[in-house]
Amino acid sequence: MLTRIAGGRVVDPTAGRDAIGDVWIEDGRVVAASDRTPDRTIDATGCVVMAGGVEVHSHIAGGNVVLARLLLPELGLSEPGAPNPHGSGRDVGMLYARMGYTTAVEPAMPPVNALATQLELAEIPLLDRGGLCVMGNDDQLLGLLRDRESRDAVRDLVALNVATARALGVKVINAGGADAFKDGAVRFSLDDEVPAYGLTSRTILNGLLDAVEALKVPHPLHVHCSNLGLPGADDSLIETLEAAEGRRIHFAHAQFYAYAALDKDNPLTGGFMSAAPRIAEALARHPNATLDIGQVVFGQTATISLDILRQFSGRKAASPRKWIVNAGDAEGGGIVPFRYRDRGPTSSLQFAIGLELMLLSPDPERTILTTDHPNGGPFTAYPRILHLLMNKEERDREVAAHPKVAAERSSLPGIEREYTFTEVAQLTRSGPAKLLGLTDRGHLRPGARADIAVYRDQPDRTAMFARAHRVLKDGAVIVEDGEVVSDGPSWARGRTLSLALEADAGMARRTDAYLQGRFGAGLSSFSVPDAAFPGRHVFEAIPCRT
Repeated sequence: MLTRIAGGRVVDPTAGRDAIGDVWIEDGRVVAASDRTPDRTIDATGCVVMAGGVEVHSHIAGGNVVLARLLLPELGLSEPGAPNPHGSGRDVGMLYARMGYTTAVEPAMPPVNALATQLELAEIPLLDRGGLCVMGNDDQLLGLLRDRESRDAVRDLVALNVATARALGVKVINAGGADAFKDGAVRFSLDDEVPAYGLTSRTILNGLLDAVEALKVPHPLHVHCSNLGLPGADDSLIETLEAAEGRRIHFAHAQFYAYAALDKDNPLTGGFMSAAPRIAEALARHPNATLDIGQVVFGQTATISLDILRQFSGRKAASPRKWIVNAGDAEGGGIVPFRYRDRGPTSSLQFAIGLELMLLSPDPERTILTTDHPNGGPFTAYPRILHLLMNKEERDREVAAHPKVAAERSSLPGIEREYTFTEVAQLTRSGPAKLLGLTDRGHLRPGARADIAVYRDQPDRTAMFARAHRVLKDGAVIVEDGEVVSDGPSWARGRTLSLALEADAGMARRTDAYLQGRFGAGLSSFSVPDAAFPGRHVFEAIPCRT
């Protein structure tokens, strides 16, 4: 069927396009303008037309997400029948789709939990989705590095983990930090040593950076640095960036590292100020680097992380006072409830720093909008965040409503920049798609997947981006006038994206023997077979870089 989206303001930064025009669709793909009479015309007069939104970092599936729902069932409560961002996969899919998003990635999938995570991801409707395989604290990898095995051996182990978990990329969380925590570490930096292995965090990071590059994984190594949320955490991010030595690297939830210590001699007791200018300047100097924000949103949430060292320390600030910390194999993990208070000086400064990072960014396509859902707050806050980025007057009113420290310790009040629609599309569409190596989305050029969001152009950008006028997934309408179309085949649309990566047979045999010895179960017990999804074609292979 040939479809024409007619008369909208088409915004596609990859094509230098921001003008009134049409978008043509056939067989689930964007096609060139046609002389034929369309079978269907969607009137987009007075609307902004963009590619579907792409989410690179949102905790939407996996063991810690399930535990968080059990720990805080009250967080998932809402009006009867209303979807909730802290609720089920069904709710997650509906809420993203309403906002015009069509792809979302779970950034923390330990290989030992991959099957459970993938089963949950497959239950999220309306979206394409994927997961990042977590390595960097697991015994087998650290053992290879300790024994100074070859780069090829490390590469083969990484490939095997990605292939077995059917992941879209690789993430490292405080490399070596979880293991060091089990030996009593309370703070862990790049050149600190994991006691049980005699390895520094830098050595582990380098091993994974090299492996991801050698395998030509489209998505750069996704890095959660050490010392998250602490005064002086900006040093950790900058040191890690410099340690990459030009290799591609992505920094997760960078807002939580944009904290410069007010007292360098006593960083943990002296408070912090914004380091956003320093990080933005470093991003400008290092074209190999990208980051997502982890914007703080006011209200009750739960922090979810495999960074067990930071979660254990953070339990003291739990609100309400209940928490879960698991010091199991590899990363472990923790769930700590937290409330960001709009009249709280610290929360207000964190809120300001996230906006400041985006507004100072030298390249919105390398600065991706996230809230690190649910750690900084729910992903449903994106429309309000975009409103603040696009409207200086609204931003000033917001800052004035919070404690003065937010203005005094950040440069936010003095920033005049207002994001354009093109920059919004870079921040939420073309940038994340490029970052994940998804060449068929994030743009509206011929050949793109017909994942498209149509928004009524309203001065109230919060309302505009909260409920899209139309959303198409693979050319099928899944949202009409802000409501999900819940009947018919469009409801089930969406696939799980996984990297087309071959595993080395020798490393597979070696790992099978290792797992048998450690767990009493071999590699097949940790795999994600098609048979786990009966009657469904769930996975789509994404090619590696050439």
